[in-house]
Amino acid sequence: MSRISLPHDHGSDIEKHMDSLPKTEDFQVLSDIFRLLGDSSRLRIFWILCHCEECVINISAMMDMSSPAVSHHLKALKTGRLVVSRRDGKEVYYKAADTEQAALLHHMIEELLEIACPGSAYPSASRPT
Repeated sequence: MSRISLPHDHGSDIEKHMDSLPKTEDFQVLSDIFRLLGDSSRLRIFWILCHCEECVINISAMMDMSSPAVSHHLKALKTGRLVVSRRDGKEVYYKAADTEQAALLHHMIEELLEIACPGSAYPSASRPT
C-alpha cells in the first residue's frame, strides 16, 4: 500500500501502520462470519456442535425448534465452513469443523459467555476444554 498523507495530524502516527492494514475483502470475510453467528439460535447450535456430533432431530429437541428451522441454520453454518457433516445410512450427523477458525470462535464464545453472563448455568470451572 502506498504511503498516504492524512488531512489531519492528531499525533497518532497511524500512517506507519497503514502498510499492514488488511484489505477491504479480508474484513468482508470476517463480517460474513460474524453475520453467521449474529443469530442466537445459530450461535447456540454452533456451540452445541463444538461439544458433540448430533443429528438434526436431536438438535431440534435440544433447541426446541422445528427440524426445518434447524436444517436452515445448519446449512448456513456449513456454507460458512464452521460446521461439517457426515452421512451414516439415512442419518446425517453434524459437528463443528476441525479448523483453527472454528476452534477460535468456540473459545471466544465461551469466554464471552463467562464475561457477559457471569451467573449463567455454565460456570468456567465446569467448562469442557
